[in-house]
Amino acid sequence: MSESIATSSDNATKCHHNPTVSCGDCRLNAICLPISLHVDDIDKLDDIIQRGRPLQKGEYLYRSNEPFQSVYAVRSGTIKAVNITNDGQEQVTGFYLPGEVLGMDGIAQNHYTNSAIALETAAVCEIPFSRMEDLSLQLPTLQRHFFQLMSKEITSDQQLITLLSKNSADERIASLLLSISTRNHNRHLSATFFRLPMSRADIGNYLGLTIETVSRVLSRFQKSDLLEVNKKEITIKDMDGLKRVANMETACG
Repeated sequence: MSESIATSSDNATKCHHNPTVSCGDCRLNAICLPISLHVDDIDKLDDIIQRGRPLQKGEYLYRSNEPFQSVYAVRSGTIKAVNITNDGQEQVTGFYLPGEVLGMDGIAQNHYTNSAIALETAAVCEIPFSRMEDLSLQLPTLQRHFFQLMSKEITSDQQLITLLSKNSADERIASLLLSISTRNHNRHLSATFFRLPMSRADIGNYLGLTIETVSRVLSRFQKSDLLEVNKKEITIKDMDGLKRVANMETACG
């Protein structure tokens, strides 16, 4: 989500796009790292992390079928994962917000199965997987945390399949908005006011809906006083009502 509209302390913007910031100083380390990781162990992890220049909107972090070498933690901005279907169409498979890790789809076959594209200016931390494997043997807490991240990725995939196969357009969009709300809350940002970094087309692609349907549903939510919609800015006015629409299925990621 756009960092500019979220209220937070001065320290919260400390590592926005700064490639020199360390894991210990990063405002997102409570999300990326195991809470119990000792400060000396954080320094060990910090030694293997690479921080390059920010990605610009539309730039690829990696492409499908490229050799798998690293996983990535989003530090700022938003990145979408896409897959190319057998008929050559682009399918959006996920959106990654600050503090979230992507690239794990490459572990099984030693190449990335998806491509990752910046939806806006984005900064990432690159974590070479071979070095993280070695470090995980020294730090069992880190190894468990990485397994938890992998489990979360699998669970998100399963929940998306369920969402697309059973739910109505209203339920799908409500679930996506609640997911973003929850993920914002986890980053100590506003759960009720945020900017959608993805286009209506990306939302429709991800949820299996047309752009027109996405727009109609958002308009309907606004008329029902569930939301206030101002272009890409969303204000959730009735959280409980939105949860009822989603049937409490808020796991779309």
